[in-house]
Amino acid sequence: MELQSQLETLQEQGIGVAAISYDSVEVVADFAERRGITFPLLADSDSSVIEDFGILNTVAAEGVGDNSDDPGVKADVARYVSAFGANQMIVGTPYPGTFMVDNQGRVTSRFFEEFYRERNTTTNVMLKLGMGLSPIAAVEGETAHLKFTAYPSNTTVTVGTRFSLALDVTPGPDMHVYAPGAEEKGYRVIGFNLDKPELARIEPVSYPESEIYYFEPLDEHVPVYQNKFTILQEVVMNGDAETEEIMSTLDALTLTGTLDYQACDDAICFLPQSIPVSFTVDLEMPDRQRANR
Repeated sequence: MELQSQLETLQEQGIGVAAISYDSVEVVADFAERRGITFPLLADSDSSVIEDFGILNTVAAEGVGDNSDDPGVKADVARYVSAFGANQMIVGTPYPGTFMVDNQGRVTSRFFEEFYRERNTTTNVMLKLGMGLSPIAAVEGETAHLKFTAYPSNTTVTVGTRFSLALDVTPGPDMHVYAPGAEEKGYRVIGFNLDKPELARIEPVSYPESEIYYFEPLDEHVPVYQNKFTILQEVVMNGDAETEEIMSTLDALTLTGTLDYQACDDAICFLPQSIPVSFTVDLEMPDRQRANR
């Protein structure tokens, strides 16, 4: 479980971890023993805490109610509960997600998905919150215009995993690269151009705030990055049964593409650049073992 593997890093940053499940104490204890979980796993068997947080999955109850045969209800169940339909065993489940809570008990941020099989990874959440990570499986490079380190937030993913390809960039002295909005003036914005994978979808790139640069030779103002910055390219593994079947026959997924950018200094705009990049992540099948409640 990724939370366990990142526990030391989280604790070093002053972050505590606890997970809440609607399962019984026996089921939670069995899972913790099998997976070597050392942080608190809380059994909310009557779903009272889940209700207090406003994340009770009411679709599960609809799926076993009087309107369970309604096409709209069936579609909701397939999206928010289970591709195999609802049953009494899963009534009381929460919408899966992550809350960040400060030491005053206030929720500072939350991460939830539209599809029940999709999950943000711990490291992906940390990257989104701007918390430092030690790059893993990094691709490092240097050109005449910049230095970069590109790396996946996770080296192992499973069905429905939402993870990021991170790009740390340091422009050279007196150099800048272009931010979103600069394309309107004909410049190439820095970013990944990934080949579409069969088993995942590519989300829009997340950019940090840019600054406006005045380019005197052309008397124009454009959004740029001049100092070190990080962009995140999110990738979401498909959560359907077909993808799971294909993944069961594979050990890894390789994502290929290019890092594209255009750089300028105070006098010259250089030609757009495309640098080949490749990332490989291991594939792991989800835990299926459950006990009866």
